[in-house]
This record gives sequence, structure tokens and C-alpha cells, in this order.
Amino acid sequence: MSEFIFSVFPSENFVDLGLYQFGWEQCTPSHSFGPAARNHYLFHYCLSGTGTLFAENSRKESNTFQIKSGQGFMLFPHQVCTYIADHKVPWEYAWIEFDGLRAKEAVELAGLKPDQPVYRARYKDISETMKKEMLYIVNHKEESPFCLIGHLYLFIDSLVNSSTSTQTNRGSSLRDFYIKEAFSFIEQNFQNDISVEDIAASCGLNRSYFGKIFRENMGKTPQEFLISYRMTKATELLKLTPLSIGDIGNAVGYPNQLHFSRAFKTVYGISPRQWRYEHNSV
Repeated sequence: MSEFIFSVFPSENFVDLGLYQFGWEQCTPSHSFGPAARNHYLFHYCLSGTGTLFAENSRKESNTFQIKSGQGFMLFPHQVCTYIADHKVPWEYAWIEFDGLRAKEAVELAGLKPDQPVYRARYKDISETMKKEMLYIVNHKEESPFCLIGHLYLFIDSLVNSSTSTQTNRGSSLRDFYIKEAFSFIEQNFQNDISVEDIAASCGLNRSYFGKIFRENMGKTPQEFLISYRMTKATELLKLTPLSIGDIGNAVGYPNQLHFSRAFKTVYGISPRQWRYEHNSV
């Protein structure tokens, strides 16, 4: 029987980068998982042994990759994959499932793609730091969410800087400026009746071009980001204040309580009232 550690992250209130689950496993010979698809990014790092990854590429065909100790592999959202431990020298690996508004950018900077999901280290010392950050998260599930998210950022930084496929983000400085301007405008005006046109105008861009670069950089449309940002703020208010559902909806840009409740349920799957109850709010 395989030995393993598995933990689910207790908080969803982190917008840029958030954890979902993480763990470690010493697999038995020929142990397999899949075919299956995830909703988020899932990175495995092989600590010892070997195994095989079968990953769906952009053409919906299956590519085969041999993974050995010191390498890793990224599973992408909605990508169908199967991975199998070697029948003689089964792998031991740690994994982290994460996502967020900056996740797509980070993975791309590491040079990882559905067609090229294998991580190979360019710098052994930075790769070792990445491994330590992964194992810290796996072995310290009792730490506060802020502590674990801090180590997630250190893991991402090491992943990007140690990868042999690291991409330089040439020509992106102007786009980064526009995205930061958009973030700033949303942070200051999310409680008001703002539109995508308003956000684009704050950057001095037309809606079409702004929407294109925003989606390419963030993996979400401006409207999706705005809703996500508002709902995250709503969960903070639900958890930390005694404000009514109507007052919270109004505070995050939804003067109509029914519209707020519908939007909240679309994102979280439950009503604001139920969310407050389940998270032991005031």
C-alpha cells in the first residue's frame, strides 16, 4: 500500500495565488492515477524513483513523458492526464494544487505548457529551495493560511527561477503597466457601478484591446476578475463583520440584494448566508 500525506487548504480568500490541496506519496509499483482532469494547476515534484505521465496536448492527443527523480510535471486546468509509477522503481513525489489570478502568468514564466509540462532544473540550488518550500507546505498544514500562502509564493518564485524553460517576458512592461492600472482602478472603485469600459478608459485603452491583453495576462476576462474581486471582498465582510447580507452586497457593488446573492452563489455554490454560517462568522 502507498504511504501518503494529503491536506486541503482551509481558506479561499486569496485572489492572486491560492492553495487548494497538497500532499506527498510514496507510491507502490505501477500505482496509477487517472485518466482525470483538474480544475486548477497541479504540480508534482519527483523526489525519488521514476514514472510515466500521459498528458493531453492542445490537439487533444496524448503525449508520453518519462519523469525521474529531480524532475516534475504540471497538470493544467481541464487537461486530461494519467500518471503511473514505475513497476520496479516507483516514484515518491510531493504535489501542490494552486490557482489564482497570477497563476497562469507564473506557470508561463516557468516555461511550462500543456504540450511541454515537464519541469527540469536549470539551477540545482534554486531547485532545492523549491523542493524545501513544497515539503514545508506539505508538512505544516497546521500553520496559518497566511504562512502557507507565503511559502506558496516562495515555491512559485523558485519554480520560475530554476526551470530550464524559463521564459523572459519581453515587451511586457507596457502591458504590466496597464494591468496594474486596471487593478488600482478596481481596488478603488469595486464598490461603485463600474463597467469594463470604465476600467479600460482608466488605462486609456479601448475595451476590445484592453480585454484582449487582460485575458492573455490574467487568464480571466476583466468582468470575471471584477466579479471574483467583489466576491472575495464579500467573504471578508461576511466573516469579519455583523453587517447584513444587503449591506454587504451594497458595499461590494451590488445595491440589489437578489443580484448579489445570485452572483455569490454562482462563484461559491452556496448563498452568502450559508457561507457565513459555515465559516463561523460573527
